Amino acid sequence: MRVARVRLLQNAAASLCILLVLVAIAVGLPAIDRSLPAEQAVPPHEPYEVGAGVTVVPPAGAALDVTRTRPTARQGTALFVLGRVRYVIVVAPFDGELEGAVDRLRRKVINADGQLDAGLPALTGTGLVGHEGAYTTPDRAGRYAVFLAPDVSIEVTVSGTETELAETEQVIEASIATITYQERL
Repeated sequence: MRVARVRLLQNAAASLCILLVLVAIAVGLPAIDRSLPAEQAVPPHEPYEVGAGVTVVPPAGAALDVTRTRPTARQGTALFVLGRVRYVIVVAPFDGELEGAVDRLRRKVINADGQLDAGLPALTGTGLVGHEGAYTTPDRAGRYAVFLAPDVSIEVTVSGTETELAETEQVIEASIATITYQERL
């Protein structure tokens, strides 16, 4: 009987230890995660790999929001922050014409109760053909661009207030011009 009681106490103590470890993980890891900064500085003048063979040189003074950045071999997302301006590049598999890629972005903006202007043809400094313009949503203004590369579309959205956008326009346009696609083998 005594052996059974000792074994029962040992099992209870071990279970309690496991429970304490699980509570520490459940409470501690999220607390540590929240204490780490979401934004990290990016090296100036160095290409950043967005995903699927697409790179961009981030604007001077930009920080990378690591909580919203997901580079992979087939697609990717990069969110750069300049003050309160958000500069997002999304690379996704796409097999179609430029008009279809623009329509896909238009649907996303319209789903956010926004509107896109008609836009104009665009070209990156590296030769990617695209379309660019402006959009508005109930709480923000922005610029957009869509470029095509083999098997992927590259969507660029920049959002902020009109004043914030005007202050960052030149450095972001310079960054967009550096978007490059290198086919992966």
